[in-house]
Amino acid sequence: MMYPIISELAADGVPVAVSCRVLNIARQPYYRWLSNPVGPVEDRRRKLTKAIGLAHVDDPEFGYRFLADEVRSAGHSVCDRTVWRICSTNGWWASFTRKNKNRKHRQSTAAAHDDLVRRDFTAKEPNTVWLSDITEHRTAEGKIYLCAVKDLWSNRIVGYSISDRMKARLAVAAVETAVARRSQNVAGCILHTDRGSQFRARKFRRCLDRHGLVGSMGNVGSAGDNAAMESFFSLLQKNVLNTKRWTTRNELRIAIVTWIERTYHQRRRQTRLNKLTPIEYETIMKPTALKAA
Repeated sequence: MMYPIISELAADGVPVAVSCRVLNIARQPYYRWLSNPVGPVEDRRRKLTKAIGLAHVDDPEFGYRFLADEVRSAGHSVCDRTVWRICSTNGWWASFTRKNKNRKHRQSTAAAHDDLVRRDFTAKEPNTVWLSDITEHRTAEGKIYLCAVKDLWSNRIVGYSISDRMKARLAVAAVETAVARRSQNVAGCILHTDRGSQFRARKFRRCLDRHGLVGSMGNVGSAGDNAAMESFFSLLQKNVLNTKRWTTRNELRIAIVTWIERTYHQRRRQTRLNKLTPIEYETIMKPTALKAA
């Protein structure tokens, strides 16, 4: 747009009429712009760019299609191509997939952790080893995502979060719930996950640091590295997710919470816990664990 240039020339003493004649621009549109420098189109684009930028900062792993979904859910009407153009202009790319002409690959947002568990799914005390993972299931309204945190000591699901978006904040919310439920100090507890982008995000890494948790990750393409967490999701799949066609997300959300809190925690006896439920095991064994500590 040439109008700012005309304003600069006018400030230097060059008549507007002369500048417009030289630049072959009509004077009336320039004066309309001068009375309202930011037009509705430019104002909308600025707001859209700001919204995309905030979504990108929130989850740097998201590509432009996911960013488009985010800004549309925030109330902006925009197509994927426009979001791609804005991302291209500002250099906002998915942090672990974008290739650059001058370098091979950008690294993930957070360095991956070492595998500290090494398939030893046992714990002698509470809050020494937690596992976490994310599962999804479809409803008539769309997918629902569950992130759960399991304490290997009692097999209790100490924290979980349910959302219609599989973002880093889903995993963060599950960990925050687990920390709040385990009111005692959890510093030094190992939190073992797979290498999903949600668990490698800066937001999740900051959450671990804030509570003194020690990150641990399984190896790439090795499903058995988090088998104890996957066994819980397998039970959930058989007992809840696959039992019917779910109409709404809220219906499935209620069913998941009810099964975890009422059935899995209080009624399902486990061989590894000497035929006790997780709640019974914690009630009986906690004094012993505290005495040993």
